[in-house]
Amino acid sequence: MEIREFTDSDWPAVWAIYQAVVNAGETYTYDPAWTEDHAREVWVEPTPGRTFVAIESGRVVGTAHVGPNKPGRGSHVATASFMVDPEARGLGVGRTMGTHILDVARADGYHSMQFNAVVESNTRAVRLWQELGFDIIGTVPEAFEHPTLGRVGLHIMYQRL
Repeated sequence: MEIREFTDSDWPAVWAIYQAVVNAGETYTYDPAWTEDHAREVWVEPTPGRTFVAIESGRVVGTAHVGPNKPGRGSHVATASFMVDPEARGLGVGRTMGTHILDVARADGYHSMQFNAVVESNTRAVRLWQELGFDIIGTVPEAFEHPTLGRVGLHIMYQRL
């Protein structure tokens, strides 16, 4: 699997993944009614952030972005988000992208990484991030409207790099 920086020509494939993940309503707080232009603004990180795609057999199977969690005096802490094509789940795409993004954040000089909103019912992601060295440092109860489970918590996860 190849992980490389996003290019404009990747957007149609990223948009398809974005739509599948967001429309499922199980892992992101993003509004499915957002326009394609707005979704691209939110997903494709401006500098100093960076956006990546995972390529398997010539096809985009995942995407991630990394950048400062907060501006100014909080910019030494990175944040990142990940989406995997539903047809590629279980193939190690998330783990490969997660490892890559952690390496990128270290190389870019970030002190640590914080995930602001990992849906607690997304147990595969929670387990993956814990295996990659993240700790749950808090949970906002009932902060996410899951389509079948109702209100579930959002974990804040942290790792010192």
